[in-house]
Amino acid sequence: MTKWQRVAAAGVVPGILAGAATSIVAAVRGRLDSGSALAPINAPSHVLWGDRAAAVRKPTWRHTALDYLINTAAGVFWASVLYRLFGRVIERGGAGAALAGGAATAGIAYLTDYRLVPGRLTPGYEKRVSGRSLFLIYGALALALAAGARIGGRAR
Repeated sequence: MTKWQRVAAAGVVPGILAGAATSIVAAVRGRLDSGSALAPINAPSHVLWGDRAAAVRKPTWRHTALDYLINTAAGVFWASVLYRLFGRVIERGGAGAALAGGAATAGIAYLTDYRLVPGRLTPGYEKRVSGRSLFLIYGALALALAAGARIGGRAR
């Protein structure tokens, strides 16, 4: 197995946890910010269906299921980045190192999502939640990556 294959395999548990955590926070914050828990959950499907996807306020296969796939894949990707960049430090450094690595990785994710990729490829949350809520969503990503790194596999 190559290093990247090991890193990706180790990223599955933390990635699934990260996807779930960000979805939960997005739903709660969406309900508070825009009156709909599902609108921010459906928003990432705008990559295929356009900006109208962020207005969908009910569960649909077309939007909600696609978000589940996108968000879980993104979580596994960012967990793999965490392991690749900080795996050895986390394995030796404990919870503090995991939190620092999770925070750094979430920061990289935010910069990538909102500064580097074209608008069509952003997560879409920004269409339905406030800036404060975005901060909380990426905070949930950081904490979930850290927790997942502590309970998940190792990238040996």
